[in-house]
Amino acid sequence: MANTFDNLPFKPADILLPQGCDYDKWSVVACDQYTSQPEYWQRVEERVGRAPSALRLILPESSLDGPQVEMDIMDINATMARYVREGQFKTLPGAMIYVERTLFDGRIRRGLVGMADLTAYDYEPGSDALIRATEGVVMSRIPPRVAVRKNAPIELPHAMLLTDDPGRTVIEPLSAQTDGMEPLYDFDLMEQGGHIKGWRLTGKQLEQVADALSALADPAAFSARYGAENQPVMLFAVGDGNHSLATAKECYERQKRLMPPEKWDTLPARCALCELVNLHDDSLEFEPIHRVVFHTDPEALLDALVRRYPGARRGKDAEGDGLPLRYVCAQSEGVITLPRSSAQLAVGALQNFLDDYLMENKGRVDYIHGEDVAREFAARPGDIAFLMPPMAKEDLFPSVVHDGVLPRKTFSMGEAHDKRFYLEARKIR
Repeated sequence: MANTFDNLPFKPADILLPQGCDYDKWSVVACDQYTSQPEYWQRVEERVGRAPSALRLILPESSLDGPQVEMDIMDINATMARYVREGQFKTLPGAMIYVERTLFDGRIRRGLVGMADLTAYDYEPGSDALIRATEGVVMSRIPPRVAVRKNAPIELPHAMLLTDDPGRTVIEPLSAQTDGMEPLYDFDLMEQGGHIKGWRLTGKQLEQVADALSALADPAAFSARYGAENQPVMLFAVGDGNHSLATAKECYERQKRLMPPEKWDTLPARCALCELVNLHDDSLEFEPIHRVVFHTDPEALLDALVRRYPGARRGKDAEGDGLPLRYVCAQSEGVITLPRSSAQLAVGALQNFLDDYLMENKGRVDYIHGEDVAREFAARPGDIAFLMPPMAKEDLFPSVVHDGVLPRKTFSMGEAHDKRFYLEARKIR
């Protein structure tokens, strides 16, 4: 059976599951959420208390610039080692887990937990790898994440891979086969996270998954699907966690430099635990990621944006033959329409502008899920929000196949509370 996955970049893994603890306190949301809402993480801290929890094994990104960050990382690594030493985990060897996540609104998202082969992943623009990034990776964001992972004995995944499977051949058939699987967990997630269930696949079901993925990876089928004759197959796109996987790749490359080549293929760091989701899952919606600039001069920023792109027009009725950008701040609300020559997507033009503007002017940008939250921030003096339009999920694979990576933070797979919660783990050293 194991050989059926030999030529695939997504495989069974030795998965660690926590035991002897309350799962509703163990499982917490991805660390890159609620970065401008510290009160969220404070509530989680109070709920978890002294109980064993994934909260002790992650560093929320809101804390990356904190004064105690180095000590926090040391504490995280020490807690990981202690949890492993004290038997906090049980091991499921050579496993994949079928997951049904009931979201806050009642819809069910189906996924499959396994490990991605990082030798088949590349985040560089124009990559022809089997696993490709969907957005540009900001290299300055990698070192602080490497600091967290480089000495960590285990990983906890929040990365989600997408497969373009309109025939629903890989994951969906498993939903009718759970009676024959071993149930692993079934509990409510905190903070409007919904509910989650997980089952371990049987050997026959693993073969079924491998066969379906192999069919999607067939070069002829790929060429016909995307009109991409003689182009290398892209089997997976990174839906969430682009920087998480890029960090895992960097840590693997660092370990390779310390090992003889004959050991590279067997390094645990060669792979990263992920959840695979079908792009065509009925629950999966692409939500826009809004930009909020804090502690700035909104009018000066808007004037500079118009000057940056000759032909840009500002005003409530500025929409027309161009790229509209909606903004809102305490003083005003309206639209700036950028010329189509400025970028393929409005989000790309805005991001390029903000990157340059904030290098020379006061302010800090954050990426916010939910228009209501963005508007709440924008109502405060000195803050401004840009409300981005949604992207059709059907455009994702063709865009990456033909045009390469999208501008960073172009889309989000659902609201913040629908993001992946940490639960499973895996040894990486």
